[in-house]
Amino acid sequence: MSERVPVRVVVNGEAHESAVEPRRLLVHLLRDDIGLTGTHVGCDTTNCGACTIHLDGVAVKSCTVLAVQADGGEVTTVEGLSGPDGGLHPMQEAFWEHHGLQCGYCTPGMIMAGVDLLKRDPDPSETDVRHALEGNLCRCTGYQNIVKAIQSAAQAARGAEVSA
Repeated sequence: MSERVPVRVVVNGEAHESAVEPRRLLVHLLRDDIGLTGTHVGCDTTNCGACTIHLDGVAVKSCTVLAVQADGGEVTTVEGLSGPDGGLHPMQEAFWEHHGLQCGYCTPGMIMAGVDLLKRDPDPSETDVRHALEGNLCRCTGYQNIVKAIQSAAQAARGAEVSA
């Protein structure tokens, strides 16, 4: 057994410390050690995007990030998107409203990729959304509704800015 390395991360606003094998993937730290199973493991090769999370504010595929690489970082998972009252994040609400999920396996990664896109581009075109989702696969072919959900969340966010 290899020597363990201490890792400290803030996940969804809560500090976590673990001693991990240097080869342990961030996705396994999140799912197995911290118990946040919303981040899915689909391929272990960055092809599907089901494991997408935000690391220091940027969307990354956690199946190819070592836990030790996240040491000192801030992680947001799909569970961490909900508001202080526990309600759904506007992107989660839009996926619900526009049927942006079928089997649901890709949904956490799609939602995290969508949130990342809207941070960078608050008014994406359909082409922009499709381009941003290129690294996230839906095996149920639900892309049309996923794109509509992301654009709806963008519109809702712009509406909230106008009324604020």
